[in-house]
Amino acid sequence: MNAHAMLVHHTRYRYDRPVHLGPQTIRLHPVPDCPGVLSYSMDISPTPHGCTWEHDPFGNRIARVTFTRQVTHFDITIRLATDQTPTNPFHFTIAPAARLWPAPAPDRSADPALAPYLQPACPPGSPTPLLDALVRTWRATLPRPTLEMLVELTRAIATRVTYRIRLEAGVWSPEETLRNGAGSCRDSAWLLIAVLRGLGVAARFVSGYLLQPRAGAPGQYGGELHAWAQAYVPGAGWIGLDTTSGLLAAQGHVPLAVAAAPHQAAPVSGLLDHCVATFEAVMETIPLPPATNARSPLRRTHISS
Repeated sequence: MNAHAMLVHHTRYRYDRPVHLGPQTIRLHPVPDCPGVLSYSMDISPTPHGCTWEHDPFGNRIARVTFTRQVTHFDITIRLATDQTPTNPFHFTIAPAARLWPAPAPDRSADPALAPYLQPACPPGSPTPLLDALVRTWRATLPRPTLEMLVELTRAIATRVTYRIRLEAGVWSPEETLRNGAGSCRDSAWLLIAVLRGLGVAARFVSGYLLQPRAGAPGQYGGELHAWAQAYVPGAGWIGLDTTSGLLAAQGHVPLAVAAAPHQAAPVSGLLDHCVATFEAVMETIPLPPATNARSPLRRTHISS
């Protein structure tokens, strides 16, 4: 079966009058060393514009786009060829000292780079009785095998939080998600991160694409923007945990940005003049013919249309 597919993602902004756009930050490039990526391109409109690539403090590959003139629209088109051959999400080895949680303190704190991912997910002083109770419940089950804890906690969040499509911007606090018993993928992922940090596990937020096979249509895939969590386990590194499905992240998850907090992984951010703006996102997934199934180097192009 052909397991290669091209995902085409159109992001379109329309403004009711000519506006000045401040520098726009685009976080729609696969993270370094992302497996399964065959090729990548990004097109920006209108012209003229400037585009430079950088790495942010979390190691994400980001584009900074600037416009010298007023614009009436801002379009981004991503083309991403991927290999969706099934992979084993449990293909990793946990360091012996971390196989039981909580691991010895030196193993958790040896790397200062993990410090941002251990900070509480809620503002200091904010009342979080529901979150605190949930953390206490899981803390009472420790010590226990680390992988078992991660898998069961992810499933428990997926069961407790009913998935809800939310078109409005922003992420609910963990307390709000628990109170509602529902939330978007980004809401439940942020809740899992809060619980993991409460248990002493370094955790971070992930924004990316999710490709899934279409039922009854071999070789056909659906694609969408998605959010999930990653937990750091010594030896295994960052393990993806999807609170929408209750499963570990696998070949269908393409991470675009990782961060300590959700707002730091927003796909597009930047300032603009006061105006009435409309937003549209369209995503299509196209099977690639067998002739294209040879892996090609990751490429980045900036073509204006």
